[in-house]
Amino acid sequence: MAIAEEKKLQSYCLDTAKRARHASTQLGLLSGDIKNRWLKTSGQMLCDRSEELLAANVCDLEAAPGFGLTEAQSDRLRLTPERIESIAEGMRQVAKLPEPIGEIIETTIRPNGLKIQKVRVPLGVVFFVYESRPNVTADAAALCLKSGNAVILRGGKEAAHSSRAIVEILIAAAKQTGVPEDAVQLVATPDREAVGYFLSMPEWIDLAIPRGGAGLIKRVAAEAQMPVIKHFSGNCHVYVDADANQKMAEAIVVNAKCQRMGVCNAAESLLVHSDVADSFLPNICQRLSDEGVEIRGDEKTVSLFSSARRATDEDYRAEYLGPVISVRVVPSLEDAIDHINRFGSGHTDAIVTEQSSTAEKFAAEVDTAAVIINASTRFNDGGEFGLGAEIGISTDKFHARGPCGLKELTSYKYIVYGEGQTRT
Repeated sequence: MAIAEEKKLQSYCLDTAKRARHASTQLGLLSGDIKNRWLKTSGQMLCDRSEELLAANVCDLEAAPGFGLTEAQSDRLRLTPERIESIAEGMRQVAKLPEPIGEIIETTIRPNGLKIQKVRVPLGVVFFVYESRPNVTADAAALCLKSGNAVILRGGKEAAHSSRAIVEILIAAAKQTGVPEDAVQLVATPDREAVGYFLSMPEWIDLAIPRGGAGLIKRVAAEAQMPVIKHFSGNCHVYVDADANQKMAEAIVVNAKCQRMGVCNAAESLLVHSDVADSFLPNICQRLSDEGVEIRGDEKTVSLFSSARRATDEDYRAEYLGPVISVRVVPSLEDAIDHINRFGSGHTDAIVTEQSSTAEKFAAEVDTAAVIINASTRFNDGGEFGLGAEIGISTDKFHARGPCGLKELTSYKYIVYGEGQTRT
């Protein structure tokens, strides 16, 4: 890059960050009513202008093969009238959530009479880097603005036209409702160097959130000079216990793997207790195979289902995001837990069992963001958890874990009320 071009890009990034910081100070003073009005207006305008959104999305879909997108990735990129309505409804749902900013988390009265309140406040400016899912553009903007944060959106080039069209609508809604226009900004350049510049601005940006492939997340984690919320992968497990209801287990496994394969909370690994392997595995492997899923299993699995391929350790670590699942027969609950803690990614892990003590042990000992008992892994989702939407599902342990909604995008401060007290 020529020196003049580099300086121009750096100046653009700095100006964007400064405008976001200014907007964030204004946002912190807005009432919940104004923010909710923006959310509802945005949702309505997305529906009213759906034709232009679909036209923009066609441009992205036509370019998708040139970017090497898989069928699953193209599906995540695609907008339809139904998906646009779902995006709009997501914004309406966020508007219905309680206002987080100003919430008094706790109050204590000290022996000297000081009243100490812990009060929820915005983080400030969020830099959100994500790949080819246009709906994420609206979800992230909705959550950031409702929680009082300005957001700088750096979407993937695969969804550039769709994301730009969505953000233009969100800014138009901001103009109508008294929300700072710079509260939602989309990075206008596809230059990868821009990401590095934003990540080097901790004085203007308070939090970075990467959402996408492992390469993107590792880069952001390595370069960011501000805190990062991230998840590296979604290697989610379903463990079918000796005391499982097998009919229930079949339905859960098929849903967890097949309902939508290209998402991070889809099941990638199946563990089955050896006591029920002979009766359970042939049926579930056939059902998965009928859905087009390739089985990669251990020796016992291959002996029970001849179409299965032998699995390697890399298979047990893999996030396939497609029609492949790894399978292992385990002799005990403890072995299932050990397997998950060794190979899992700390995203979502499920158990199917009728024994409450077994479920409790699994929940206590599996090191994961979400334990699901007798239900599909697909429920680890901001909307399904009642968060309205999510900006990502964190596999970190600090400062947020699991689906990140409004409260995960806030901090707090202490406000102390006195009557002239002095310290002795």
